[in-house]
Amino acid sequence: QVRLVESGGGLVQAGGPLTLSCAASGILLIAADRGWYRQAPGKQRELVARIGRFGILNYADSVKGRFTISRDAAKDTVYLQMNTLKLEDTAVYYCKVENTAYWGQGAQVTVSA
Repeated sequence: QVRLVESGGGLVQAGGPLTLSCAASGILLIAADRGWYRQAPGKQRELVARIGRFGILNYADSVKGRFTISRDAAKDTVYLQMNTLKLEDTAVYYCKVENTAYWGQGAQVTVSA
């Protein structure tokens, strides 16, 4: 059974940092691309960052320079380090095994003024 569990969400003041983790279990495709997505109220889910099997990184323009995606292959865990958070970063953040239907349950990130 494949399982993705996000952690690290919460309430943070604008300008502050927060790091999300996504621990995977039951996944045989350890080297598969992983992505972080987010969905704000009333908006479509969007890609925030992606890390490829060869370390290729992709970021949404809105988070470039502020967010960093990384992975610990030994722990099969992917991280999203978020710095200089803005009010518009408020959303539910989801991790995903790319090119599959495997999603995490989501982690709420709320940025306050």
